[in-house]
Amino acid sequence: MQHPGFFDRAGPFPLAELAEFAGAELPGSTDHSRRIEDAKPLDQAGPTHITFLDNRKYVPQLRKTNAAACFVIAELAPQIPVGTVALVTSEPYRAFARTLARFYPGAGRPRTAEMGDEARRVHSTAVLEDGVTLEPGAVVGREARIGRGTVIAAGALVGYRVTIGRDSFIGPGAVLTHALVGDRVIVHAGVKIGQDGFGFAMSGKGHLKVPQIGRVIIQDDVEIGANTTIDRGGLKDTIIGEGTKIDNLVQIGHNVVIGRHCVIVGMVGISGSAELGDFVVVGGQAGIVGHIKIGSGARIAGGSGVTHDLAPGGRYGGTPAKPLVAYAREIAALKQLAQRKKD
Repeated sequence: MQHPGFFDRAGPFPLAELAEFAGAELPGSTDHSRRIEDAKPLDQAGPTHITFLDNRKYVPQLRKTNAAACFVIAELAPQIPVGTVALVTSEPYRAFARTLARFYPGAGRPRTAEMGDEARRVHSTAVLEDGVTLEPGAVVGREARIGRGTVIAAGALVGYRVTIGRDSFIGPGAVLTHALVGDRVIVHAGVKIGQDGFGFAMSGKGHLKVPQIGRVIIQDDVEIGANTTIDRGGLKDTIIGEGTKIDNLVQIGHNVVIGRHCVIVGMVGISGSAELGDFVVVGGQAGIVGHIKIGSGARIAGGSGVTHDLAPGGRYGGTPAKPLVAYAREIAALKQLAQRKKD
């Protein structure tokens, strides 16, 4: 059964109405009555969708987009393909944020359990297979689905329309919202999954909150350590691949994609839209900036700062992260230099 999603969509809206609402310039030759049904990212937008470009790294996607219209700065408007209307604005991300809020007016407030009955701890619309264990204080929200053999420990919350597969364990005090969870997943105490991604259109006028309408997808056999936090996607989904193991106190931002059988050690921070391939290992307290790709099999030393794409299979360390051999040579050189000055 296809999941119905977590947020209700308004619209469709005439293109002219959206342009005026967002403060963007609409070309006079455009069909102002053209109906726009949804807001999507560049690479997923179709002929009834509106999108935006705010990061030049994605200009190649702009050239290939099938969107009906795109918010863009004047300098990049000529890059838009035939068939897509350029909505020129000095702040494309801010314009898109306003438009996204128009389509999803309820997305600014997280949807948690939506119980409707203070005395009930399992909503009447939730579906639990035989053999589900609910410990004291656990709450299962409206339209949630839980597979057989799964344990929802004391004080945990399974939110609105969240799905959890079979033989999984949701630890004490964990909170799952806007998430789809597979089989044999272990979520330790205090984990928070599915809260807003940290998305704001920042400017001198103030910081406009961008609705976060994506989900968190956690595949089979994943383990997530205590007090780790995983934000839901903005437009796309945050994805944790099959068999990946995540330690305590890890922060995973919106739209992050982690491949299969990765190992993420404690206190790692992964910024929004970063992508990790399969079998990547990230040492403790490492930080990974957003919108970069780390190739499959890469290993990153603890405490490193990753600021650019990393090739598959390499070993890296330092800040900014570099091949481990080069990093070790730099450390040795600094040690020798410090010794000379001491002598």
